[in-house]
Amino acid sequence: MRLLVILTTLLFTSIASALELPATDGKSYDPAAVGDKKAVVLFFVSPFCSTTKSFMKEINQVTADYSDRVAVYLVHSDPEITKEVAMEHAILSEVKASVLLDKEQTLAKQVQAKITPEAIVLSPKAETLYQGRINDLYLGPTKRQRAATTKDLRDALDAILSSKPVPAPQEPAQGCKIGGIK
Repeated sequence: MRLLVILTTLLFTSIASALELPATDGKSYDPAAVGDKKAVVLFFVSPFCSTTKSFMKEINQVTADYSDRVAVYLVHSDPEITKEVAMEHAILSEVKASVLLDKEQTLAKQVQAKITPEAIVLSPKAETLYQGRINDLYLGPTKRQRAATTKDLRDALDAILSSKPVPAPQEPAQGCKIGGIK
């Protein structure tokens, strides 16, 4: 048990340390740095995943609705995605958030992201407050509803911004596996 506590502490410390990832805008960002915001939302996405495409409108709307209170990043963790492909995806999807390239999958491994699209919300101390689906548009890998009936990520963000516990359970994301992540 003590080893688990030590490993967890090291994991959160390593996320909290300055991990700089390149972005499509030519700058580098620390995805765990919240600045004056209350949390960080990381959207793990892939331009090659049709499920990601289905969620881009909601990802952009979440960014518009919450970016005044939380930092928001789109993260490409597939090593095959080039800066040019990520930029094209951002333009075609009208992405409103900064787009990060995690080609070494350092961030994905640290926060245990495995699926695109997957939302992960970190506290100012880089603790994972929420990890899972954006909503229930997909109930399984190929089971899409006509429309979402839940707003899992929004409910989590509203709770965090109100200093309340994140609703449980946190349902896993449905979509495409991030290549190279086990």
